[in-house]
Amino acid sequence: MATIKIKQVKSKIKCPKVQKLTLEALGLKKVNAVVEHEDTPAILGMVEKVKHLVIVEK
Repeated sequence: MATIKIKQVKSKIKCPKVQKLTLEALGLKKVNAVVEHEDTPAILGMVEKVKHLVIVEK
């Protein structure tokens, strides 16, 4: 499978708890943090929930 890079570009301070937990599940803890994940439907679904906080690079 291909990998994608996910970068957090906005803060999670005023976000609902569900979105904060999604960011933590992705491995993002700070702004400008970058993680790599496999391009799976589960990961893409998580990214879709927090798309206003992250940037995805393929």
